[in-house]
Amino acid sequence: MTEFADRVEQVSISGIREVFEAAGEDAINLGLGQPDFPTPAHARRGAIEAIEAGRADAYTSNKGTPQLREAISAKYDRDYGLEIDPADVIATSGGSEALHLVLEAHVDPGEEVIFPDPGFVSYDALTHIADGTPNPVGLREDLTLDPATVEDAITGETAAFVVNSPANPTGAVQSKADMREFARIADEHDVLCISDEVYEHIVFEGKHHSPLEFAETDNVVVVSACSKTYSMTGWRLGWVVASNRRIERMLRVHQYGQACASAPAQYAAEAALTGPQEPVQEMVETFEERRDLVLNGLTDAGLEVPTPEGAFYAMPKVPEGWCDEVLERGVVVVPGDAFGANGEGYARLSYATGTEELKEALEIMDAATKAVR
Repeated sequence: MTEFADRVEQVSISGIREVFEAAGEDAINLGLGQPDFPTPAHARRGAIEAIEAGRADAYTSNKGTPQLREAISAKYDRDYGLEIDPADVIATSGGSEALHLVLEAHVDPGEEVIFPDPGFVSYDALTHIADGTPNPVGLREDLTLDPATVEDAITGETAAFVVNSPANPTGAVQSKADMREFARIADEHDVLCISDEVYEHIVFEGKHHSPLEFAETDNVVVVSACSKTYSMTGWRLGWVVASNRRIERMLRVHQYGQACASAPAQYAAEAALTGPQEPVQEMVETFEERRDLVLNGLTDAGLEVPTPEGAFYAMPKVPEGWCDEVLERGVVVVPGDAFGANGEGYARLSYATGTEELKEALEIMDAATKAVR
């Protein structure tokens, strides 16, 4: 009898999904990791015009259309002063596929992948699917990843380490000095640094920096997407940027597993990247206002909350039973241990929802906090 592959048996359904399924139909959902803004009109038009002109009917190049890859290349020049050859970009079906490609192309069976704990749920699962060995590491008190912790965790079996800034689930933003250190570690230890920059433009204080800015070798690979910046989660359009030799290996996985990213989504992404950026700034300003509202509300309830400097999540420390109490009262939050063992005693809240709903949820959370203390 054919049995299931061990790499799949080691992966379970996300704890986030379990919370959603336990919630009532009328619950206020603070568990969603997607902006509650429409995709910018000019991005939608990019797809519509391509469809109506018949340009989206066929396969594109495996790497993506030349125009999209040129737009991605121009974005890195504009944002970071980096010269990226369009040939060194693969357009993917969201950031999730981009992460999958990186790990499949660089991790041999049993090799270790270091990633933050608490951290994005896909890091552990995709490491298992690549037959690698997860090596989660803890965070600082402010929920940022300490480069020294990463360096101490590196062994002869380490294939890669993951940096995520701004971070899901914490909203933490790594400093420029940290990013410089991550690049140095990748260079000196000859291990791959996977920089997950899907939230790169949702930053409230300072600016996002990429380890790619400081790398002296090709040991930094960047994953990003239109999903969060342009509120395009459903379009499933991401990308990976790396040296050509790494891109060519990742392409071997991508061309058989996906062939190419969705053509209409590629035209929408091209329009999003090259068109007006004001919708992004407006969205970020709204998220910052909501962040302050949430921080004040949680603090008033007596909870300790590290200040998130980016993304649209807050991760307060919560008393035992708090998440269940909040869920029973009609507010969906995600227990911190859904993001790793070190997330126990925390909860992740998304403020990618309307202000009035947030105010109502904060009142409920205040009452729930009093009930469990």
